[in-house]
Amino acid sequence: MNRLFRAPTRWLRLSLDEYVDRMKAGWIGQMVGVGWGGPTEFRYTGAIIPEQEIPAWRPEMVNQFWQDDLYVEMTFLRTLERYGLGVSIRQAGIDFANSRYPLWHANRQGRENLRNGIAPPDTGHPQFNPHADDIDYQIEADFSGLIAPGIPQAAIDLGEVFGRLMNYGDGVYGGQFVGGMYAAAFFEKEPVKIVEAGLQCIPSRSQYAETIRDVLRWYRQYPRDWQRTWELVEQKYNGNPDCRRFSCTQGNFNIDAKLNGAYIVMGLLYGQGDIERTVVISTRCGQDSDCNPSNAAGILFTTIGYSRLPERFKSHLDTRASFAHSDYTFEKLVDVCVKLARQAVVRYGGRVERNGNGGEVWQIPVKPPRASRLVQSWSPEPPSGVRYSPGEMARIRELPWARALAKSFEEWAPGWSLHHCGEDMDPGLHPEWNGRKNVFMTHPLDRQTPCVIVRTVEIPADRKVLLRLTVGHHPGGDWTLVVRANGEELLRQTVGEKTAQNGWLDVTVDLSRYAGQKVRIELLNEPNGWSWEAGYWAKIDIETH
Repeated sequence: MNRLFRAPTRWLRLSLDEYVDRMKAGWIGQMVGVGWGGPTEFRYTGAIIPEQEIPAWRPEMVNQFWQDDLYVEMTFLRTLERYGLGVSIRQAGIDFANSRYPLWHANRQGRENLRNGIAPPDTGHPQFNPHADDIDYQIEADFSGLIAPGIPQAAIDLGEVFGRLMNYGDGVYGGQFVGGMYAAAFFEKEPVKIVEAGLQCIPSRSQYAETIRDVLRWYRQYPRDWQRTWELVEQKYNGNPDCRRFSCTQGNFNIDAKLNGAYIVMGLLYGQGDIERTVVISTRCGQDSDCNPSNAAGILFTTIGYSRLPERFKSHLDTRASFAHSDYTFEKLVDVCVKLARQAVVRYGGRVERNGNGGEVWQIPVKPPRASRLVQSWSPEPPSGVRYSPGEMARIRELPWARALAKSFEEWAPGWSLHHCGEDMDPGLHPEWNGRKNVFMTHPLDRQTPCVIVRTVEIPADRKVLLRLTVGHHPGGDWTLVVRANGEELLRQTVGEKTAQNGWLDVTVDLSRYAGQKVRIELLNEPNGWSWEAGYWAKIDIETH
């Protein structure tokens, strides 16, 4: 009986031209938001950014092709272009593992896990990724809604493929929430309804959903006072450890997906459809204050459409420039999104038709989204224990970061090896640093563990042997250079502003006392305060006279 009287499916109608118009605007919105907020990123953490600190918009700021928010999305889109919307999470992981761009936090750890043979979804599991609730997938999930107009389920499903590479629980839900808002923005302009549509895409009992419900409630209580809502968000979600249980705690910033998701929503709600208000409010909330306005502006611009955007936001867009680490120009990106969105329409029960003028029109069935199953990073389910097969590992060309760095160092300083190098400040070979060419940068592993450079050499019995080093420091900090031979400390020297000239210090250590012996030489980049502790090595030579 219920089947006989079931209400007919409601359909949404979207022309190809209208889709392209809104999708293009969504990408431009991301670029506008990240470019506008970029100068403020992490400068204000736990404080509202003063209005005078927000830069004025300039049209040339739109070309943000080098931003990680964007170039990671290009990898995901390329995977979908090659393998379709049904791509496996294992294949998505292989493609992400082979990316070569800089990454941080959950993205970086997830990629390292992949390169070490851990197969997804374990790569984002809290047992293997201490950044599981970080913001990473949230800032790169825009694509999932931009290729899913009116199809929130597609954004959810794409989050289960791509978001699980690096995140878990709320870290994944943040991306699914963002994707769901984009999917709604093709047909809805009212910010509250867009936020509520995104909320339907995540588990209702998740802390992320609780956060968004709180922001909606406080917005209704204080519709003209976004700073009061910011204070309430700050008290509950930044100052309360129960609401920050599995995101990065390094430094004084907070990149928990929930907190920053609240700032996206605040920009949308209090911006009330105005571009500048939306971006400025989302930015002034602080923390990751370029990524949050990027999400907010992308969603808002999708509601507006490219043809209706003010000229100052699109006049200087370079449509032929390529996104960093990608072959996609803006023009190619648009074409790929059209291809994938057309696939999504059909895959999720829609139809591709022609109107009376021969134009392409998409008929999209309205279906309530089915949120992912609730999991929590602080009380996770057991990992699946899956690993990549030898055949799959053969397709991962990039080495894990530590091995790749060690190989690069050995090529730079033959005979020497690198150990316990930390990831802070992105160590590696610099073609030029502070006036010197081919400088290798290292960093201590942590506050107690120095980075160590090692070589074992035979000291001739009848020659004078000197170790000559040229080392530098970051302008904002210093570090301690320690030289050991067979465990004996030969030198301990601060490398900093007071000891170096123009940022560089020349050091000579006489090794002749070890004549006729085999000696293990250790050079330590030792921390002495944990502020800009990188060691810069312009020369490591052993001279025999």
